[in-house]
Amino acid sequence: MAVFGTADAQVLMPRNIADGMITASRSTSVVARLSGREPQRFGEVDYITFNDFPKAEFVEEGAQKASTTGGFDSVKAKPHKAQVTMRFNQEVQWLDEDYQLGVLSQLSEAGGVALSRALDLGLIHRINPLSGTVITGWDNYITATTKRVEQATADADADFKAAVGLLLTASPSWPVNGAAFDSKFSWALANLMERDGSGETSRQRYPQLGFGTNVTNFMGIPVAQGDTVSGTPEAADTKVRAIVGDWQGGVRWGIQRNLPVEIIRYGDPDGQGDLKRNNQIALRMEIVYGWYVFEERFAVVEDAVTP
Repeated sequence: MAVFGTADAQVLMPRNIADGMITASRSTSVVARLSGREPQRFGEVDYITFNDFPKAEFVEEGAQKASTTGGFDSVKAKPHKAQVTMRFNQEVQWLDEDYQLGVLSQLSEAGGVALSRALDLGLIHRINPLSGTVITGWDNYITATTKRVEQATADADADFKAAVGLLLTASPSWPVNGAAFDSKFSWALANLMERDGSGETSRQRYPQLGFGTNVTNFMGIPVAQGDTVSGTPEAADTKVRAIVGDWQGGVRWGIQRNLPVEIIRYGDPDGQGDLKRNNQIALRMEIVYGWYVFEERFAVVEDAVTP
């Protein structure tokens, strides 16, 4: 199989490379680690929501049945296309197949990570990864929630408990089944020390966290750790340090189209100059996500904003 020598414009990845890319994507995205992907058709997808859950009624033998209350509505998950276009010297086409496969493997892995980070940045912050700017036309994203806790003390665990409390004491209350941590928040938790009557001791309050480098659980809540929580390095620090809430029911997302790898040999596909003139070819990967976020089911812990 000539990977780069084919005359076709679009080629499918070798299965082992595609599987590796999918694995890398899952391990990079905090959304994918905390919230299960579901099948979606292309386009806007409707989800039924209840404004007022129906109430059951006990009926005595021979008694009439009453009409039960309850109202429902629907929300739409909208498609969002993300793409990665990478250029490289066209001479790679003339090398042997093993080397071509190595190049394709490295590029597809890097592209897969970029696309998985795009899911986080779009769904959590509505950030365009390439420009680092907010997409103002999007109004459905996790950090649109009004449930927010500003870090006011050195006790990061107290801030986390306060965020959980905003969900559990709300009306209606929401389940808490996951949390996304920025590394700064994990570090703050790992550095908390126990206190006794004399003050702070040298004993770590949460020794199971180690240095906070790979936290997967905190206070019984599953955790996914990643810098997309703060939006960095693609964008300026959003100051978001933790997001806790109903990750299993509060996010509905899926992949509507996973397009094949496209090898582009001619033209200017990304505004960087003519490919032939620059002795280059380009590799493009695209994916179409669909999602809807119930932002009221999430609470955010954030750094105080410096005036």
